[in-house]
Amino acid sequence: MTASHESNQPTDSPARHRQPIASRWDDARAAAMSEPELLLYRSNLLGSDLRITNFGGGNTSAKVMMADPLSGEQVEVLWVKGSGGDLGSIKLDGFSTLYMDKLRALKGRYRGLAHEDEMVAYLPHCTFNLNPRAASIDTPLHAYIDRKHVDHMHPDAVIAIAACANSKALTQRIFEGELGWLPWQRPGYDLGLKLEELSRAQPTLKGIVLEGHGLFTWGDTAKSCYETTLAMIQRAEEWLAANIEQPVFGGAAVTPLPAEQRAALAARLMPLLRGKISKGEYKLGHFDDSAAVLEFVCSRDLQPLAALGTSCPDHFLRTKIRPYVIAFDPANPDFEQVAASLDEGLARYRADYVAYYERCKHADSPAVRDANPVIYLIPGVGMLSFAKDKATARIAGEFYVNAINVMRGANGVDSYVGLPEQEAFDIEYWLLEEAKLQRMPKPKSLAGRIALVTGGAGGIGQAVARQLLAEGACVMLTDIDGEALEQAREGLAKAAGKDNVAGFVADITSEAAVEQVLSACALRFGGIDLLVSNAGIASSSPLEDTTLEVWNRNQDILVKGYFLASRAAFRTMKQQGLGGSMVFVASKNGLVASAGASAYCTAKAAEIHLARCVALEGAPHGIRVNVVNPDAVIRGSRIWDGKWKQERAQSNKIDADDVENFYRERSMLKRSVLPEDIAEAVYFLASDKAAKSTGNVLNVDAGNAAAFTR
Repeated sequence: MTASHESNQPTDSPARHRQPIASRWDDARAAAMSEPELLLYRSNLLGSDLRITNFGGGNTSAKVMMADPLSGEQVEVLWVKGSGGDLGSIKLDGFSTLYMDKLRALKGRYRGLAHEDEMVAYLPHCTFNLNPRAASIDTPLHAYIDRKHVDHMHPDAVIAIAACANSKALTQRIFEGELGWLPWQRPGYDLGLKLEELSRAQPTLKGIVLEGHGLFTWGDTAKSCYETTLAMIQRAEEWLAANIEQPVFGGAAVTPLPAEQRAALAARLMPLLRGKISKGEYKLGHFDDSAAVLEFVCSRDLQPLAALGTSCPDHFLRTKIRPYVIAFDPANPDFEQVAASLDEGLARYRADYVAYYERCKHADSPAVRDANPVIYLIPGVGMLSFAKDKATARIAGEFYVNAINVMRGANGVDSYVGLPEQEAFDIEYWLLEEAKLQRMPKPKSLAGRIALVTGGAGGIGQAVARQLLAEGACVMLTDIDGEALEQAREGLAKAAGKDNVAGFVADITSEAAVEQVLSACALRFGGIDLLVSNAGIASSSPLEDTTLEVWNRNQDILVKGYFLASRAAFRTMKQQGLGGSMVFVASKNGLVASAGASAYCTAKAAEIHLARCVALEGAPHGIRVNVVNPDAVIRGSRIWDGKWKQERAQSNKIDADDVENFYRERSMLKRSVLPEDIAEAVYFLASDKAAKSTGNVLNVDAGNAAAFTR
């Protein structure tokens, strides 16, 4: 048995840092580009390297002369990354466009720091050419720097310098007057004016370091701006590499467990932890045991540095004010002791978070948010991150790796300084940030749910996975056919995103393999909420010609396989304490005997009765179990592509090419049953739409009176 998987190593691991940042600017390619296209090109280059800026972080801009759509006159227009989005994948429609003369006129409306947020409401009045892309809070930071091209990045190396207690002196020492420095200030209109003031007062500057935040750089052309940005980051990296005291983080306090043991412990812990933090909102998890993470979680300075929290606002917004360090001794890896400590530890973290809220809140602050941690650090094991969706959980982990890199650099050359508590609160509960959260679309019906689909490479399996993914679930596919499984995973990932779908090759008749599938599901997503038992075969032969091998094969796959999958999923669901749903894809033949198919019909009948038994035991734990009975799902079916089609044609004395028509005409409704029809039924029973249904059988067979349930 083999598993298809993706590496947990983040793209900004220490191995990447050994490769110098080099310009990837292509003059031949850039020669034919307009100024907006050059801005896009520069942005994509910068955003594609996580050493330069984190996912979703940073901004770029260009001031471009364009024809006014009303007057036809040439006017200066600010093109700047709009609210949201990621530089690495941004398109031209991701940029806001604003009249520079109107932006300059806004200075007359500014009433000081106490009224700074009201300036955001004026930005739409500056929109050029009715561009619907909303301008971000960082717009003034770009507008008032009197340079044509401006980059604002969050490189770990520069933030490490910016987060030092003596960051101003270090900035002068490292960059020798080429970069200016401004003290910490929340992004907004006033900071834009301060950037303008300093850039004009020192016209030879190539950029500015913002204390605890990041880097601004500029240039007269898109290329010179891009290359200046790279040069400043590279200078910071080289200086840190030459000056960081060793060993970092105070040296190692513990030895990491071997990789397999780390993964096994994380897979056991994640469902338990997920259940404790998902009572109000389902959470999805991510595990990272990269070299950078292990260096930090095994260090002597883990506890004091973790308590300081992050510095850069972008890091903090993704990771909360500080992580939760789980008490664990890798030299004495007692899982039961860790599990027993979680309730008290989480309660203490939540209480601390609420106390932080009460200390810092204002009269108009939004209500306290989810008090559970986002980042979980485990000595000797690695880092877990949990969020409302898989991508957000992964990205939160990546942001904390950024924070680890910052702490390594800052503490290695000076003293690391986290974001002041009140400043952190004012960003986290910023009314503008709250308004952005309120504008987020309503979650889909299966948001935060984790589904395991057996027989995932087949027609019904893929259709079910596609339906569940469309409704917001994450899906782990498993199948014995590795090549077909990978093709299915790739196809589904293109539509639903690679974060949300994974594959694991396994034989569900193997007890050990099924346990590995559940562990892989837990390690990849955090646990399991929905099991769709769909793996299947079909066979047809008269009783006297049915061999013991055929009989046992039906029993192994259709009965033992369903038993093993449901038992393993049941254990995890019970451990999570979040309830759950199982759907067995059985068959009309489980209710109606068919001549010449005794092995198949008997196994399908056993599936249905197994589901009823599991429903009885699952009900006290909120675990629902239901059955979908398809009939004659021919199109897209790997079963019907095999001998089964020929066997059923012979049994019904028809040509193989007439099988679909035969079954359609045999049905009461005279309609073909498709994989998508089964997927709809599975989704209904798996979702909260059927929250009060368990032990039920839903036939999707276009009507067969003999299969009516009684």
